[in-house]
Amino acid sequence: MIFNLNGAEYIELIKLLKLLRFAESGGHAKIMVEDGEVKLNGEVEYRKRAKLRPGDKVETSGTIISIEV
Repeated sequence: MIFNLNGAEYIELIKLLKLLRFAESGGHAKIMVEDGEVKLNGEVEYRKRAKLRPGDKVETSGTIISIEV
């Protein structure tokens, strides 16, 4: 799956999860991150507001999301 930033510099991790409907709400997205359900570039990511930039890859629920411009 590809996520296009559409000119933005970055998107925060929990916002991406909510926007792409991997999480039902911001609170659900935070819990997913806290529980280690999300990987950023192959490593478990615990920073809820990690800034995702072009080239980053997020993995959750068996799906890999590539961040692009």
